[in-house]
Amino acid sequence: MEPIKFPPLRVPTDETSTFVLRERSLPLGRRTYLMGVLNVTPDSFSDGGKYFEPEQALHRLHSLIECGADFIDLGGESTRPGASAVSSKEEIHRILPVLQAWKKEWDAILSIDTSKSEVAELAFKQGALLVNDVTGLRGDPRMAKVVAQYGAGLVLMHMRGTPRTMQESPTYENLIPEILEYFEEGIETALRAGVREESILLDPGIGFGKTVAHNLEILRNLREFKKLGRPLLIGTSRKSFIGAVLDLPVDRRLFGTAATVAISVLHGANIVRVHDVAEMKQVVRMADAIRYERKGEWEGSG
Repeated sequence: MEPIKFPPLRVPTDETSTFVLRERSLPLGRRTYLMGVLNVTPDSFSDGGKYFEPEQALHRLHSLIECGADFIDLGGESTRPGASAVSSKEEIHRILPVLQAWKKEWDAILSIDTSKSEVAELAFKQGALLVNDVTGLRGDPRMAKVVAQYGAGLVLMHMRGTPRTMQESPTYENLIPEILEYFEEGIETALRAGVREESILLDPGIGFGKTVAHNLEILRNLREFKKLGRPLLIGTSRKSFIGAVLDLPVDRRLFGTAATVAISVLHGANIVRVHDVAEMKQVVRMADAIRYERKGEWEGSG
């Protein structure tokens, strides 16, 4: 019997441009950036309630920064499957202590995870440079204008339905082309509102209106989204598809997350959104060493 021949791993060519967020510019194509998750909610799927109180949230904030997060993604409303929406007033009440404690001299970039323009605008006034909109600009018609007004960065995420309904038998005729079309529409909406093209990130929305098979298909085909010419944000951390594959609860998905993060980096992710920053920093650094050729950086026979 002849040995099975596997196709070579195709590592995508990376952008040599920059990602622009207000007064900040991040070079792309040199390394993968880490986004640390800070949920100040009572009901997020992985850490709901852990950082709901201001003291706990601020301790978590400092820990993420000390562990080396490039971004802090602050969210005051759960987007787990089945989650109910909260008002802008409640969302602001939850995130305000962190916003007020944010120090502009910190190297980390503050991202606000919200689909409400009122919440995003408040965060921008407090120093946020990026909005992570899980609705891909389909939730609040003012969002694109607010992002453009502040010159902020924008994450366009793909989601089928709403957090409350997204996992009710999600179906697609052709998954990747449908997500690409969704992104094209979102990019057009953003550009029409005045958002700079170099300020747009794309997130295919792992776990948002997808089955386990859909999520795995997205990870196999991340390089397809590079066709749109925008950097990619990927969030797989502790998600249920990892639990389904490994038959493990949410607090035992660290190694499964590490595998998906490494695959994401090698297939073109520019930013990975994670809960376990210290551990995933090692994973990303190792994957980056494979992904990017830097002659002379390491010596020895190893």
